[in-house]
Amino acid sequence: MSKPCKTYVDVLAKFDADGTVTPLRIRWEDGRVYGIARVTDVSRVASIRGGGLGLRYTIWVGGKQTYLWRDDDRWFVERK
Repeated sequence: MSKPCKTYVDVLAKFDADGTVTPLRIRWEDGRVYGIARVTDVSRVASIRGGGLGLRYTIWVGGKQTYLWRDDDRWFVERK
C-alpha cells in the first residue's frame, strides 16, 4: 500500500469582502475539473499524512466527503 502524499492542485475560489474563502472547483493535475458541492467545515490543523499546517476544508465532491488544504497561498489534497 502506498503512502499518501501531498499533491498541489488548482482551485477556483470565491473571496468575500469579510475575508471568507470558499473553494468552488478543483482542477486535478491531468486537467480534470471537479465541482465542490459544499464545504461543511474549515479548521486550522496539521496534515498528518501529507505534512504541513494550514486550513483544512471538509468538502463534498461527487457525493463523497474529502479534504482540501490551504497552505498559505497554495492548495493541496492528500493523494493515496
